[in-house]
Amino acid sequence: MMNIKAKIHSEAEKIFPELVELRREIHKHPELAYEEYRTSRLISEYLKALGLDVQEGVAKTGVVAHLKGERKSERSKVVALRADIDALPMPEETTHHFRSTVEGKMHACGHDAHTAIMLGVAKILSNIKNDFGGTVKFIFQPSEEKLPGGAKPMLDEGVFENPKPDVVFGQHCIPQVPVGKLGFYAGAMMAASDELYFTIRGIGGHGSAPHRAKDPIVATVQLISALQTIVSRNMPPKEAVVVSICAINGGSATNIIPNEVKLMGTLRTMNEDLRKEAWQRLEEITHYTAKAMGVEAELEIRKGYPVLINDKSVTEFAMACSRDYLGEENTIVPEPIMGAEDFAYFLQACNGTFWQLGVGNEAKGIVHNIHSTRFDIDEEAIAIGAGFTSYLTYNYLLTNHD
Repeated sequence: MMNIKAKIHSEAEKIFPELVELRREIHKHPELAYEEYRTSRLISEYLKALGLDVQEGVAKTGVVAHLKGERKSERSKVVALRADIDALPMPEETTHHFRSTVEGKMHACGHDAHTAIMLGVAKILSNIKNDFGGTVKFIFQPSEEKLPGGAKPMLDEGVFENPKPDVVFGQHCIPQVPVGKLGFYAGAMMAASDELYFTIRGIGGHGSAPHRAKDPIVATVQLISALQTIVSRNMPPKEAVVVSICAINGGSATNIIPNEVKLMGTLRTMNEDLRKEAWQRLEEITHYTAKAMGVEAELEIRKGYPVLINDKSVTEFAMACSRDYLGEENTIVPEPIMGAEDFAYFLQACNGTFWQLGVGNEAKGIVHNIHSTRFDIDEEAIAIGAGFTSYLTYNYLLTNHD
């Protein structure tokens, strides 16, 4: 009789072509945050065909489904699995026949693969439901890419109720990790992110007579420089903090000092206490630099996702399952990254872990980072992701892990 690991491997390989087609279908029709109606319909129809209990319209375009195992168990545990479904507002520059058919929109962050993988997990576990007890809660989440994100609205609408999960799992495509490998990190793995919007107001005038104006451009230069001291002089050297100004808009001619300059940027932190300290320093530096330069300045901080913190024991359990399913050499511990994820909200509400799914392949030229117009994945990762997630879920439901 085939053991469960071999059975899951076999199921993943059997449905691999189907999952690739699902991923490509989603990829061809990218939809932005809270516009994922076509994608949600595809998800719902697929899950209903498997016989799952499906709830649509959660947090507007989200889908939630439940699968119950048929094996009797002493305690019926619940595993929540999450995939994000939205795309990005950017053009695609790959040459695939399944490239985006929607101008200015692209699945450049792998959410199409995340969704296909999760549908694969639903099919694999449906096919082996006689082998486990408990419940699997599938969460297809909208709007990961746009603040305030879809995770918190789903939680506010009760996605972690009826039934309440014992653990939550998620994953993300990472091109820097080679296909075939999974990366796990216990603790703070991804950063908190905040959006920064500055407006510097002065008094415009002729470029030949700056003494008759109050120059917001010169003040902006001083402000950008001063903001970097938050990292270099206010934060402990061993802490990961980033302040980046990523857009400057102001001025219209070579000889006109403008009235106003606008900046946009981001703050990334791995420590919630330091995050609050950075907010305070941002406000102080903006106010006092502007005052010193004789202009006025406003700062809007749009508070984003919190630090993503993986539970230590759950992460160790997932790593053990990965070593068993994929091998020691394919189970790695990566460096934390300063990217942000609203899966962090799920981890605040329930113990769990979020891992990196390797999708890179240098030999195939699959090296471009997420959010690149040339982003791509080695599709072999789809079978790996679906198989491993199914194996992890199965093992969690059958163990006394708490």
